[in-house]
Amino acid sequence: MKHFPSKEAILDWIKDHPSQTNKRDIARAFGIKGQARVELKRVLRELYAEGHLSKDRKAYRDKNGLSNVEMLHVTAQDGDGDLIAEPLNWKGDDAAPKVLYVPKKGDPALSIGDRILCRIEKTGDAHVPFEGRLIRRIGRGAEKIVGVFRQSDYGGRILPIDKKSDREYQVDPANRGGARDGELVEAEMFGGRSKGLNRAKVIARLGDPSEAKSVSLIAIHQHGIPDHFPDEVLEEAAAAKPVTLGKREDLRDLPLFTIDPPDARDRDDAICAMPDENPKNQGGHIVWVAIADVAHYVQPGTALDREAYKRGNSSYFPDRVVPMLPDALSGDLCSLHGGVERPCLALRVVLDANGQKISHRFTRGLMRSPAALSYLQAQQAVDGAPDEASASILENGIKPLWAAYAAAKKARAIRQPLHLDLPERKIILSDAGEVTSVSFRDRFDAHKLVEEFMVMANVCAAETLEQFKSDLLYRVHEDPNPEKQKALQETVQSVGLVLAKGQRLTTANLNRLLDSAAGGEHAEMINMTVLRSMTQAYYAPQNMGHFGLHLKRYAHFTSPIRRYADLIVHRALIAAHGWGDDGITPLEAENLEQTGEHISQTERRSMLAERDTTDRYLSAFLSEQVGADFSGVVSGVARFGIFVKLDDTGADGLIPVSRLGREYFTYNEDNRTLTGEHSKRVLRSGLRAKVCLTEADPLTGGLMFELLEIDGKPLPSGPKGGRKFSKPRGKARAKIQRSRIVKKKKRST
Repeated sequence: MKHFPSKEAILDWIKDHPSQTNKRDIARAFGIKGQARVELKRVLRELYAEGHLSKDRKAYRDKNGLSNVEMLHVTAQDGDGDLIAEPLNWKGDDAAPKVLYVPKKGDPALSIGDRILCRIEKTGDAHVPFEGRLIRRIGRGAEKIVGVFRQSDYGGRILPIDKKSDREYQVDPANRGGARDGELVEAEMFGGRSKGLNRAKVIARLGDPSEAKSVSLIAIHQHGIPDHFPDEVLEEAAAAKPVTLGKREDLRDLPLFTIDPPDARDRDDAICAMPDENPKNQGGHIVWVAIADVAHYVQPGTALDREAYKRGNSSYFPDRVVPMLPDALSGDLCSLHGGVERPCLALRVVLDANGQKISHRFTRGLMRSPAALSYLQAQQAVDGAPDEASASILENGIKPLWAAYAAAKKARAIRQPLHLDLPERKIILSDAGEVTSVSFRDRFDAHKLVEEFMVMANVCAAETLEQFKSDLLYRVHEDPNPEKQKALQETVQSVGLVLAKGQRLTTANLNRLLDSAAGGEHAEMINMTVLRSMTQAYYAPQNMGHFGLHLKRYAHFTSPIRRYADLIVHRALIAAHGWGDDGITPLEAENLEQTGEHISQTERRSMLAERDTTDRYLSAFLSEQVGADFSGVVSGVARFGIFVKLDDTGADGLIPVSRLGREYFTYNEDNRTLTGEHSKRVLRSGLRAKVCLTEADPLTGGLMFELLEIDGKPLPSGPKGGRKFSKPRGKARAKIQRSRIVKKKKRST
């Protein structure tokens, strides 16, 4: 041949033809024949030695490129809900390229951590340069474990902190990741068994389990809640600037003020009201609800948007918040702080004297709150004891708002939403993060007022988007299913109360039941049973109504700082009104089903993590009172025992069926009761109980009781009727061992 190709030409050809990279293909492409093949072999060796190419069997390829078929690792989910993967064994100089997974009909549902074999195609997109189509799934994502590492001569073991787990995991010496004895770790299960135990590899050391900060950290890692923002997300948030008026409606003269908990960092909503001066609406009111314009700062396709979608919502713990958005936005530019100008999406509603809505409209505006009040401040002001902050808006802000609320309550009474009375626990922590007390949160009219006007705003958002025929995410709460209705009926009958049979269950029926139980010994049990009979609310683009609120349509609009669902509704309103180019995109609208499923899952994830954290704090608080007696109520009955909720703290603990006395108990699944074989004593939810605390495990949040009295009558707790604790075995022993680790470390510090 006349001209042998240069190294650059050979490299370029390999990059452009990733499926034709053996020596024969390259030689044919450049017309290399005879002795020139020896020179080609030498050049390819040099390119390999210089690090420009990688070698796979007899083929060469660009080490910074992908072949037509690759083994991938699913690493993330983008803002549109699509899965992103990376090459499993990447050896390139730069970061591994992103591959957009494109599913086809019949493909299995994949999740983050899965390993897949895919056919690769270029996309031309700089952010995600490749698409992958599934050939087959090679393996599922590794199971994550959070637990206490116990050192041994052969490596160690991990005792999971999940109170539902009774398994331990073997850790080989090479896989302990520097973990120390008694340290809290996050691990990944892999491979087969060792010494009869599943094997695990430590991937993160989380520190001393006895430290107060570990309580919420355990839940964050256990439930996989992202708690660190990528650099590009923080950079986008830091680059955000305050908003000027521009084409927005000027709402800065309205007395829109915020009412939040005293420790709130993010303030999504502000409200105000005034008498309607229209002579045709005598005694009517105009109510304004302004919500932070998060959509201006978090726009589709940005790193901020992808991370907000991934998190789905903020997660709240007694000692920290894991926010959906970085603090530069959630705690500053998006928060409606007093005395500063903030962009908002606002709703103006006209109510008649009976609280019925006459009309409403939305606008995109700029506001300036004259005050930021706590619920207690607002309540004290309307009760005649304003402080300096509330006094300034008492006449033109607080009093007119309470007058509008008085009207709104009339309409609410007609609508008959479910009025459950379930006190919320409040855990008080010291500066060191230890529990100092547990109480129930105060609930004022100020709380109910804010809730009522937020519900009204959410309804208006759904109505407006339906009028525009816009795509949106509804907040759906379906009717209770027949099985749960039956269980509710049986519980109600067992305590001598009445719930109408043979007709469709309505909130009005349930409210009559709740009212009849109010103030009585079964009030809390009836409230809990009604709550458990409800289906779980979720997000979906199809409207199925909201049973609990007794509403035909409902969408979340009022909390976009902490819920991605509300951000979607804001974008839909922006697009419907033509307020800018930051509204919902066609791709977002097309993927609303998937988005709804995803954020419903992240919401449940946060709820479980928050509940587990509360359980651990309560268990730590009670761990010094093992052996003490408590009063409570039976909150649940299962085949394996009964659950009792303590009066003072609201903590839940288990009494195993083996500790219910000397007789055998039969479980009735239909009415969820345990019945003594000889005494015929029936144990069911709602009965008063006196118990002794026998175990408290701060790491798992588990509490174990011994039953002393039920419904005012004693039960024998051992063969001779005395108070005897059976020797713990298996799972119980592991819990006590974890608890001892915590107590031992506390003593050593």
